[in-house]
Amino acid sequence: MPLVSLRDVRKTFPSATRGAPPVTAVDGVDLDIEAGEVFGIVGYSGAGKSTLMRLVNGLEPVTSGSITVGGTELNGLPERELRRLRIGIGMIFQQFNLFTSKTVRGNVSYPLRVAGTPRTEIDRRVDELLGFVGLADKAGSHPEQLSGGQKQRVGIARALATSPRLLLADEATSALDPETTHEVLGLLKRVNEELGVTMIVITHEMDVVQTLADKVAVMDGGRVVEQGDVFDVFSAPQQPSSRRFVSTVVRGVPSADEQAVLRARHPGRLVTLSFHDAGSTQAEVFSALSRAGLGFELVFGGVNDIRGRVFGHLTLALTGPDAVVEQALGTLPDGVTVTRLPNGDVRG
Repeated sequence: MPLVSLRDVRKTFPSATRGAPPVTAVDGVDLDIEAGEVFGIVGYSGAGKSTLMRLVNGLEPVTSGSITVGGTELNGLPERELRRLRIGIGMIFQQFNLFTSKTVRGNVSYPLRVAGTPRTEIDRRVDELLGFVGLADKAGSHPEQLSGGQKQRVGIARALATSPRLLLADEATSALDPETTHEVLGLLKRVNEELGVTMIVITHEMDVVQTLADKVAVMDGGRVVEQGDVFDVFSAPQQPSSRRFVSTVVRGVPSADEQAVLRARHPGRLVTLSFHDAGSTQAEVFSALSRAGLGFELVFGGVNDIRGRVFGHLTLALTGPDAVVEQALGTLPDGVTVTRLPNGDVRG
């Protein structure tokens, strides 16, 4: 049984305009999240991601459909039972949501005090968590004395205080600079791999999903328009919404306007070579072109590596006789798809 299961989940809110129909924020979502997974949910602002998160932890009731967490159906659950269930669900927020009047130790210990944990156990657990997130020396500091990355580490420690099975991260790195983001993602990876905590990561940053997640769902207009293994969705997105997101981290075949710019700058014939899960073929391709006596220049694109699986698109400007170009392209290794861009012969 999945740790989290959603079936035909819908959530509507009354319209802010009097007499207008209700606003549908989540529209017929089906998802299964297995124990131990990191599951990414991506989408532009207003796609329904954060509303979905609030439904999963019971902060909002569903309008219709079913949500099950750890075998417990949330719909109709009394508030007392919901509070008990939330003890097993940690939350990490974009703006950290720390108590400014409390020290780092006070922030991390807060969920344990609410849960009625004995003082000696609280002290032991807080020490353990601050060591895990690398903030043992900041226990007596207040949030205003910390950097953004340190604040988020406190947030992660607090989220882990009650030893949850499920961790929900809502845009957890959006307020951080790239270097700090990398550090926080590394910490979240440890949370998943070393502690076995299942994670749902809400983000509009595809780099976060590419680095952290096993599976991903793309939301648009309250619906899940595509879901699956991160590699599959990134390397061959099927829906327009998915392709827009993937294009932020993976440059594919250049558009018509981009092709025009490339032709103005680079003489030769433009071709895009697409690689799919074939890590060794780049060197083989370049060797084949060299053996054919062709000149080539990489002018667009890139290659991505997701946990050892490689995909991407490289656009080359090839110079040499047309017959030699065609012969060379016809002998490229398996795993490489050739797209011949139109009007590619340019003399400078």
